[in-house]
Amino acid sequence: MALSDLIYPENPRRRQELIHLHQELLGCMSMNFHATNELAEVLNAHLGCTITHIKMRESSTVKENCDIIIRAMREIQCQVQKIDGEMKKKLEPVLYQKLYDIKEPELEKIAIAHKVFSIVLGEVTSTAGMVAVKLLSSNLITITVCKLVSLLAQIGASVLGGISITVLGLGMEMILHAILGAVERNQLLAAVRSYEEHLTEFKEASEKYQHAIHEVTSLVRHQVQ
Repeated sequence: MALSDLIYPENPRRRQELIHLHQELLGCMSMNFHATNELAEVLNAHLGCTITHIKMRESSTVKENCDIIIRAMREIQCQVQKIDGEMKKKLEPVLYQKLYDIKEPELEKIAIAHKVFSIVLGEVTSTAGMVAVKLLSSNLITITVCKLVSLLAQIGASVLGGISITVLGLGMEMILHAILGAVERNQLLAAVRSYEEHLTEFKEASEKYQHAIHEVTSLVRHQVQ
């Protein structure tokens, strides 16, 4: 037993907590990478976008991977803003307002959006209008993505940001060594608390983000079938 464990008997339990929390964080990040790519594929296939596929870099730190997702999300935000701009430019003000009116029938909104994309892109898929309406009228881009971008930035700037993600496939001792290599060993409790604080909010925001994207992709798959 290490001397620090004799002096601080809670350390072994905290180490286990730290390992578990780190794995949970990386699991959330991995799912967010996957969800972001799914949304990008839909935008590229149906709305004429060219959003780059992203991949988690196992040789990089948590912060560097946070930055990768943030860039992709901001690119998606930018593309949706461009779509909104096209709608505003091509439609009469009354028709444009209908897209955001919760009282308007969904099918009418889809028909309006599809007409615009037919003009802008020429040939469009039958689901283009539906995808555009779902993105513009939901809070996926305005709230959900913004919230997750903010949390990713906070995680990247915290003590967690400097930790490598390569520990995913390693044993417990190697995971612990990699995590503690980024912080002082006497900061074990602080590291656990930092993970807990960030992870609770990050998990909740990630689940909302993934659910919102699943709604869009499910509609597309249902339409295609």
